[in-house]
Amino acid sequence: MPHLTATRRQFVLDHGWQADTAIYRAGQWMLDCAVPFWAERGVDWQRGGYVEQMAFDGSARPVDFKRTRVIGRQIYVFSHAALLGRDDVLDCARFGYDFLTRNAWLGPDGGWARLLTPDGEVKDPTPDLYDLAFILYAFGWFQRATGDETAHQWALRTLDFVETHMRHPGGQGYLVEKPASGARLQNPHMHLLEAALVNLEVSGDERFRRFADGIVELFTTRFFDPRTSTLGEQFDERWHRLRNRDGRAIEPGHQFEWAWILARYQRLTGRDMRPFVEGLTWFAETHGVEHGEWLALNAVRDDGVVLDAGSRVWPNTERIQAAVAMFELFGMDPRPVFASSTRVLFDHFLDRRLAGTWMDRIDADRRPMTDHVPASTLYHLMIAFAEMLRIAPEVDDAFPG
Repeated sequence: MPHLTATRRQFVLDHGWQADTAIYRAGQWMLDCAVPFWAERGVDWQRGGYVEQMAFDGSARPVDFKRTRVIGRQIYVFSHAALLGRDDVLDCARFGYDFLTRNAWLGPDGGWARLLTPDGEVKDPTPDLYDLAFILYAFGWFQRATGDETAHQWALRTLDFVETHMRHPGGQGYLVEKPASGARLQNPHMHLLEAALVNLEVSGDERFRRFADGIVELFTTRFFDPRTSTLGEQFDERWHRLRNRDGRAIEPGHQFEWAWILARYQRLTGRDMRPFVEGLTWFAETHGVEHGEWLALNAVRDDGVVLDAGSRVWPNTERIQAAVAMFELFGMDPRPVFASSTRVLFDHFLDRRLAGTWMDRIDADRRPMTDHVPASTLYHLMIAFAEMLRIAPEVDDAFPG
């Protein structure tokens, strides 16, 4: 197994990060364990695309589908890893990119399929906003890693489809799927914003700025309640929170995630999002984190009552990202969150016998709740650990000694 490159190792030594610190441990696990592991065992070189699920012994777990959202997430992971010095995995990103664009595009009126078969045939052609967001995200990161202009053209086709075919008839926001069913959701809009910002940053195309502005406006006027500093999850057709348990449920992980995305939006556009970032993070840290072990909880109510004291990998990674946002916008020391959330991740989720894998979910009693390793989780870990590495020099300068 390869080790940290000499450049990265020297960076760690130059900035005083010892081998037992959160940043070093996270970076080493991601770049020296997880990425090469998934490059070797998580790419379906025979049938195309990527492995959806893995058994705990490292073998591919057979399922009869491949989700386009997972393909998009894995393209991102390998693209970002290449930008962090793992040039050997760029072919893994290109392999998924070619599989996706060859098999899942249904044309300008059909958009992208939700599911493919393991061999790449269309299994479910439903346009799904969540999947579209991660396909758009993948194109931005693939363009960043390769400079391939065709990725930008694919991103524009995807944006065209979203704006033309997924816009809600009421004019605000987008359909969760087409045809639409059930409650309206903030979550796919959040990931669309995340994807728009990546494409704006890499291409400079103002269409993505305008698209991002529209979603942020929806957040400030509909999703976020300034009285409680909470982010709604489920809404009626007019973007009113549902008047039931689901309407009052708050996911701390999404509060943290929006905080980080809005901070990025501020950096790219100059619009002041600090009140929202602070409010989101305050509520999640106060009510959505267990204050002894520092696990990020799955769900609380809008008054802080715990609804689900279990935890998954992703709310804990999002807590790390919110700490990055609070450091960059307010100068708040992120190291306590880095240390506690990294410890939680390794104690409960990542400290597996097979390095590079994870237990995705635990219940309120800290018992494992899944029987496989979902590939989709790697996206969350990559962002959080890469963000810690990105701001390490600034943190060291701000808090020397």
